[in-house]
Amino acid sequence: MQIVGNPNPQAAHADHQTQAPHLPHPRAVFLVVTAAVFVSNLDLFIVNVALPSMNQRFHGSTLAGLSWVLNGYAIVFAALLVPAGRLADRIGHRAAFLAGLALFTLSSALCALAPGVGWLVGARLLQAVGAALLMPTSLALLLDATEPQRRPAAVRVWASIGGIAAGLGPVLGGLLVEADWRWVFLVNLPVGVAALVAGARVLPRLRGRGAEPWPDLAGALLLTAAIAALAVGLVKSDAWGWGSPRVLGCLAAAAVLTLGFLLRSARHPAPVVELPLLRVPVFAAANATALLFTVAFAGMLLTSVLWCQQVWGYSALRTGLAVAPGPLLVPPIALTAGPLLRRLGHGRLSALGLLCFGAGIAWWAAAIGTAPGYAGELLPGMLLTGAGVGLTLPTLIGAAAAALPPTRFATGSAVTTMGRQIGAVVGVAVVVSLLGTPHSAQQALGAFRHAWWAVLVATGLALAGSIVLATVQQRQSPTPSENPSTSTTPSTNPTPTPGRP
Repeated sequence: MQIVGNPNPQAAHADHQTQAPHLPHPRAVFLVVTAAVFVSNLDLFIVNVALPSMNQRFHGSTLAGLSWVLNGYAIVFAALLVPAGRLADRIGHRAAFLAGLALFTLSSALCALAPGVGWLVGARLLQAVGAALLMPTSLALLLDATEPQRRPAAVRVWASIGGIAAGLGPVLGGLLVEADWRWVFLVNLPVGVAALVAGARVLPRLRGRGAEPWPDLAGALLLTAAIAALAVGLVKSDAWGWGSPRVLGCLAAAAVLTLGFLLRSARHPAPVVELPLLRVPVFAAANATALLFTVAFAGMLLTSVLWCQQVWGYSALRTGLAVAPGPLLVPPIALTAGPLLRRLGHGRLSALGLLCFGAGIAWWAAAIGTAPGYAGELLPGMLLTGAGVGLTLPTLIGAAAAALPPTRFATGSAVTTMGRQIGAVVGVAVVVSLLGTPHSAQQALGAFRHAWWAVLVATGLALAGSIVLATVQQRQSPTPSENPSTSTTPSTNPTPTPGRP
């Protein structure tokens, strides 16, 4: 269900290199870019379905250990997304895209060859580096090769790739895992190789801006360490105890590292996060709400997959089919929510979506039993959460984008995506800590209900954030934006200067 990137073509293109005088095969560029972005998005969803199978194949592995297959990827991707985009501006989008695609493809092969959990997690970290180079350059290349009047339509299709991958991911992942979990990574190889060969021929050759400052890699390392320390403390809380020195030490380290990251971001000329953006009230409220919602979303997705396979004994394919109705609802609801947005505004529409999402989680906590009962127990919650995601996530992303002046859209979009990845790490870590290792179906039911109540708490916090967002927007403008994906209404705040608070 994840939606990546900024859907505003003018804004995303504002920081790019000078347009080449001759547009190179726009359809070919479109196919290369969308194929690469599709497999990188697909990977986010099919790995969730494969996690229980990995647990069975790697003898002695635990859910806490395997959670780093998800969290390691999300942490590195979150920390490197903005620096990778800045590096691409400096060396050229074509070179960065091809390097990212090559690394993503190679690391997919390494994932498939993994003899153990440690190898697999390491290969996933390399995958995340490749994806961090791939994602911010894909839209830039697409815009460079598209005529100005066609850019809005091209960007709408590009932005919908995440929704398509979300809908197909669970089912395709289930099919692949039926053969072997390694196929969820091997499927990337033919697409990656074909896109590399074609991309070397058709992608536009534009010079990078060599005068751009080098990105803050030390800041990215501080952010990586901070998120990792937080995740370790949460994941190990069940085994170590919440009051143990090791858990408290991890949480304290996360706080200190975060403070160091913020201080560095305030001083560096090309920081990971431009702190002045967080002083724009609507942008700050929308991003905080999106982060909290992603905590709940990641917890929902992981618990639904684990429940089907570990408690109800579903196969990977049956699990994919069981989970698919929720993601399949997201694109049509997101695309048809325009009238509601014009009537309610971003804050109230996202609040409505969060109420739907929370109702789905509450249904699971109250109705699900250990005996399989899909139609009356899991499916209603799946449909409610899918509707909630379709109403909430695109609305929050649109609110964050519309809050900034055009010159800051591209950077703001990267910050939004980074925040959502951090939320996903926290969501997975909290679920893993609450599930522990139950030894019976009844123990599992109790553990999952605790996890669902935690997801409900995160949803409630996000709901409070959406109320704050509605209040802030109402104070700034009584008329909600008619189209968050194309609005270029300047913020009432002064345009932030990169690298200066």
